[in-house]
Amino acid sequence: MSLRPSRPGHDLALVTAFTALIAVCAILPGLKIGLPVPVTLQTFGVLLAGAVLGARRGFLAVTLYLVVGAAGLPVFSGGAAGLGVFQGPTMGYLLAFPFAAALCGFLVERLPRQKVASSVPLVFAAGFLSSALLIHTGGMAGLVWRLPTTWEGAWDIDKFFWAGDIVKNVVMALVATSVHRAFPDLLGTPRPVDRPERETIGA
Repeated sequence: MSLRPSRPGHDLALVTAFTALIAVCAILPGLKIGLPVPVTLQTFGVLLAGAVLGARRGFLAVTLYLVVGAAGLPVFSGGAAGLGVFQGPTMGYLLAFPFAAALCGFLVERLPRQKVASSVPLVFAAGFLSSALLIHTGGMAGLVWRLPTTWEGAWDIDKFFWAGDIVKNVVMALVATSVHRAFPDLLGTPRPVDRPERETIGA
């Protein structure tokens, strides 16, 4: 049995749509809490891209977002743009985004399809794990590199984002499961498991 044929035009439209969604999440007014990194909805859009589109398309959507911003369109937090953003304290978070989307998508793709559309806790776990392992770690690495601080100091900054991360991942999981209920083939057809044929006994 073969998998569903690839639809490049359909995939491109989805990737572009989620790139735009991430940009909207980024340019909405962020919450400034006196830290070098503002609280925004970027991570919600990034992880939603992975959970809805899967690893490959989620990675491409977020990478396209970074490329567009680096090229000069004001799609980063606060309407920032250009390569200079990658010289600032948020660069670690930004560079980790595509890999977090890919990991979230990788995990969601491996859930049973009925769980993808119904289990908010499992999708939440995929998003939160991806954020914890990649976004927070990458973000702290960027803070250490771009600020005069240590890993302990970077943690003192990063720890303020965890509560918001939990809330954003809950909302992400609710939205992602709803999308997959409405469009059950969005992740593609799961690869069938090859099973040996039973021997038939002739009469």
